[in-house]
Amino acid sequence: MSDRNPPPNFRQLFIILGIFLIIIILIIQLISFLVDWGITYIPVSWEQKLGSIVVPIYEEKAEDSPQQKALNQLLDRLELQIDDESLAKRDYRVIYIPENTVNAFALPGDVIGVFQGLVEKVNSENELMMILGHELGHFSHRDHLRGLGKALILQIAIATFAGDNSFLSNSIGTLTETISNTHYSRSQEYQADEYGLRLLNKTYGHVAGATDFFKHLDQKKALNWDFFSTHPASKKRIRKLNQLIQQEQYKIGSYSELETILKQNIK
Repeated sequence: MSDRNPPPNFRQLFIILGIFLIIIILIIQLISFLVDWGITYIPVSWEQKLGSIVVPIYEEKAEDSPQQKALNQLLDRLELQIDDESLAKRDYRVIYIPENTVNAFALPGDVIGVFQGLVEKVNSENELMMILGHELGHFSHRDHLRGLGKALILQIAIATFAGDNSFLSNSIGTLTETISNTHYSRSQEYQADEYGLRLLNKTYGHVAGATDFFKHLDQKKALNWDFFSTHPASKKRIRKLNQLIQQEQYKIGSYSELETILKQNIK
């Protein structure tokens, strides 16, 4: 008797696998579209409630220090130059984490996390202000929420498909890990760079230091700084900034020195 259900050949398996991959890609693209659409309608107050859950976890690593106060004073100067209507609902602040990690990141709830390791690498106040302005750019475009939303929804879908019930039970830990590993697209980075550049020019009347940190990153790739994981550096980004500087005819003025306290480590 012949087998009425012979095993599929390799060609059939490849076709099935291809269809399955196409379905997954379409689902991911749909999720991305829905998140991008939905983020624009999320009230700032909702984001701040999310921040009230997440931020305390990072605050445990931070210290109420002179360095943190100095960073917030710099951030306040940048905020004065923001003409975004949503600013009235925001309350931006910096938390300073005394660790050697070279990174800065935007957290839901108007908080910018800055590591001691990053501050130690900058050579001027202008350079540091460009970094803070860049992070404010991610807030303005809500990039931090877009990345977080897409990553979480995708993880939930995978966990549901795999029957992993531990995902939701460990939701807070998963949330913080997702935030730490959130990646930005090149277009999001370019937009945040441009936003930071404009704030830098409004603050000082020139853009000295605009590309300095990115040049450092490009030169120090071998060091594997954590900043690369969330803020991919490239010569193209530096070139785009220089093109914008020429296009807008921004001046290159004198550098302002970092406050002495920011050059000191927390004991």
